[in-house]
Amino acid sequence: MAIVFGLLGIVLGLVGLVCGIIILIDAFKNEIWKGLLCLFCWPYTLYYAFVEFENDKKPLILAGWLGGAIIGIGLRVAAMGMSIGSIPGTTH
Repeated sequence: MAIVFGLLGIVLGLVGLVCGIIILIDAFKNEIWKGLLCLFCWPYTLYYAFVEFENDKKPLILAGWLGGAIIGIGLRVAAMGMSIGSIPGTTH
């Protein structure tokens, strides 16, 4: 089960990465300084994504970006916890 959680977490992490790159490309197309701020300052990326990002599929991209990243991290952490608990000689 840990392998399934780990793989699903990786897939969701990649979805979040792709959606984040879509937002970053839009920021660079808008203004160079906005793209640089999105690249180096995560709080501005969050602001840009919700306020200035314009796309027909904005809700889907934002859900993929934030949901994919957060749920992906959670699944990978759960997979690591399951795999550590299955190591012989460790206590549960």
